[in-house]
Amino acid sequence: MMSGLPSFHDSHWAAVTPPGSPYPTLKGEIAADTVVIGAGFTGLSTALHLAERGVSVVVVEAVEPGYGASGRNNGQVIPTLTRMDPDDLIAKHGEAGDRFADLVRDSAEILFNLVRKHDLAAEAEQTGWMQPAHTPGRIKISEKRFRQWEKRGAPVAMLSKAEMATMTGSDIWHGGFWNRSGGHINPLALAREMARKVVELGGAIYARSPVDRYFRDGDTWVVVTPQGRVKARALVLATHSYSAEFSADLQPKIAREVVPVLSWQMATQPLGDNLRKTIIPGRQAVSDTHGDLYFMRYDARNRLVTGGALVVPFNGHKRLKLRIAERLQRIFPEIGEMTFSHVWNGYIGMTDDYCPRLHQLGPNAYTWAGCNGRGVALGVALGREFAAAVTGTPLNQLAMPLTDIKPLPFHGVVRRLAPLMLLEYRRRDATEIA
Repeated sequence: MMSGLPSFHDSHWAAVTPPGSPYPTLKGEIAADTVVIGAGFTGLSTALHLAERGVSVVVVEAVEPGYGASGRNNGQVIPTLTRMDPDDLIAKHGEAGDRFADLVRDSAEILFNLVRKHDLAAEAEQTGWMQPAHTPGRIKISEKRFRQWEKRGAPVAMLSKAEMATMTGSDIWHGGFWNRSGGHINPLALAREMARKVVELGGAIYARSPVDRYFRDGDTWVVVTPQGRVKARALVLATHSYSAEFSADLQPKIAREVVPVLSWQMATQPLGDNLRKTIIPGRQAVSDTHGDLYFMRYDARNRLVTGGALVVPFNGHKRLKLRIAERLQRIFPEIGEMTFSHVWNGYIGMTDDYCPRLHQLGPNAYTWAGCNGRGVALGVALGREFAAAVTGTPLNQLAMPLTDIKPLPFHGVVRRLAPLMLLEYRRRDATEIA
């Protein structure tokens, strides 16, 4: 394991989530119909959908289920992309983009239906997701988003300034966008519960088994770990922002296609009943139109789980506590002095156009990268598509806009300079849209 990886067990989710089952390390050679590399949302969803069909599936994980971005994020279930709406997807990908837009529209429902179907103990609350506009001009973003998603049958609404104030408990926003199908979950609990269900349905999961490489041998995929091998007819690579963190040889071109950006999360002390009656009383997930994002949601213990971004991570835990406490007091003046029980971080994978990248790696082999902060709902939904693809559903029936792999030029330099984009985001945030 690389020494520079963000801490895992310091997170709020690790503190409050029951331990997952102990999974063995892969030793020796085994065979399966499909091998999945990575036990995050995409890998576990793929394996779960395959196991439901009775397909033999093996998941190989470098650490443990949910270790990467899937277990570290805010847990918001958001059925949109960060900046691309249906018209953008269709313009970029044609008919495949049209199908992909439908998958994005349905992604939250796919996740919550999976939770309900398998009775997954993931602290799931399908209370909706709101995107408040932080300036009057940003209402144009909300209106554009609303028109496109309403046209596709999504359960969306526009909120006035007064309605947004009632629903959030704050008058700093100027109205905005609401999608009723969204919500939030405990992300680590969801990953551990999905892993439990995969094994219950006959799949196999191997932990502490980082994949060094994979290759094609005749009509078989071979996945190699330090102590074992998996041979399979089909393969799904589901490592995302952590693709290069354990092996530089795993998929270097895809690793250079996205920029891993450190995302900071934090959990407050529990809010009392009186505060909860006025601060987001409907318990929706909230993330607004700031580039330096304002975001928050309740967990099952009535803590606000929020966070922020830093240009320089030095002493980040202490600096963010001060900054985000001040932010919360500005948004919700009645909240008073705010303390945080946990501050943690993890990577999200960003692309240069905020659009996910989906690739076919060879016969019966697929991957994707570039969640751009929308990986919870989308990762679970794409797992369903990958399972269908490797079991023979024609690609022209699936929501998979496949593209060639195109690494970013000067990726190392771009990765080092990426945190400086926060300064540009803050400049834009302070500029009104005409």
